[in-house]
Amino acid sequence: MRRVVITGVGVVTSLGLNAPLFWENIVKGRSGIGLIEAFDSTEYPVKIAGEIKNFDPGVFLNKRIAQRVDRFCQFGLVASIEAVKDSGIDLHKDDVNRIGVMVGSGIGGLTEIEIQHTRLVEKGPSKISPFMIPKLMVNAASGQISIYFGLRGPNSSVATACASASNAIGHAFDLIRRGAADAMLSGGTEAAITPLGVGGFIAMNALSRRNDEPTKASRPFDLKRDGFVLGEGAGIVILEELERAKKRGANIYAEMAGYGMSGDGYHIAAPEPCGVGAALAMKQAIEDSGLDISEIRHINAHGTGTPLGDVAETLAIKAVFGAHAKTVLVSSTKSMIGHLLGASGGPELIATIMAIRENIVPPTINLEEPDPKCDLDYVPNTAREAQVNAALSNSFGFGGHNASLVAKKYRGD
Repeated sequence: MRRVVITGVGVVTSLGLNAPLFWENIVKGRSGIGLIEAFDSTEYPVKIAGEIKNFDPGVFLNKRIAQRVDRFCQFGLVASIEAVKDSGIDLHKDDVNRIGVMVGSGIGGLTEIEIQHTRLVEKGPSKISPFMIPKLMVNAASGQISIYFGLRGPNSSVATACASASNAIGHAFDLIRRGAADAMLSGGTEAAITPLGVGGFIAMNALSRRNDEPTKASRPFDLKRDGFVLGEGAGIVILEELERAKKRGANIYAEMAGYGMSGDGYHIAAPEPCGVGAALAMKQAIEDSGLDISEIRHINAHGTGTPLGDVAETLAIKAVFGAHAKTVLVSSTKSMIGHLLGASGGPELIATIMAIRENIVPPTINLEEPDPKCDLDYVPNTAREAQVNAALSNSFGFGGHNASLVAKKYRGD
């Protein structure tokens, strides 16, 4: 099969509206969690989120486009524009029939759903916007990105809850490997910090209620963790066939090496307690990469900060890596940006490949009192310099969806 490399990245998160700023803040262990400003949370028991504040889509998009897409689509477009620019691909001279888009989202246009439902209730069905359906569709991001750049290659979307972005990237990786495309824009985007979105996760008892200490609320693997912190944003990568990338002199961040996916077959919202499904996805990804488990130096964990999920992932890592599990450096960047749901695998893969490129492993902040059941090296609180030749990124979603990606250093061969 053909080899695939990453040649461009784009990020929109609460820690920065571009990849360099995102990475700088991640390495410094800064938190993007704060009090919610998007709506009045007075009556909500949860008042915190990894919200992107003061985001003006008009800075990046023309007014007409910005008005006709939901917030989640705006994030995806902005991240894609950065990734394309970063990659140096000249789409005016390229074969757009061979470049595609595969972008995931777990929820889609929730903001638009709430706006139009209010119109329906207050003003009647005649006042519903004709743009409602095109704005709320989960596949709207992939569609709008392909339209923006005029791309006619494979175009699809993935909705596997919090595994969406990683599944999208894995599928895009496979399309290039088997020759169905030469390059793909892929990742995930999400914007669910809305009254209904936050309220729904509160009803599930999924969210941290540490309102008095927002920056310390997201605490994966810590004994006092009490749920995840909702985040929003997007992460997009440019995947490209190696020989094509070399021919045009592209800047190569890392090589994509393996992809695995599985199901828990257990529960719609809770992880399988022993992490059996998660372990299967990791095992498949490593086998697909052709690497030995001892070559995996770093794992960007799913690490949401939920009581059940962190333990299940720890057990899964132990099941896959055996004695080597204790030497792997495991990080949860969700400790800093919150849980971006279907978008999470995008920024997390970008953090993973930056760890490979820079030989710096991001920290898991707020890890002050480790849970005895979570007994691996989670790089607590401070980034660590380490030689990282290969790394794994995990994403696990409601419904029992598991996705793992392996990337490795590109050696110039």
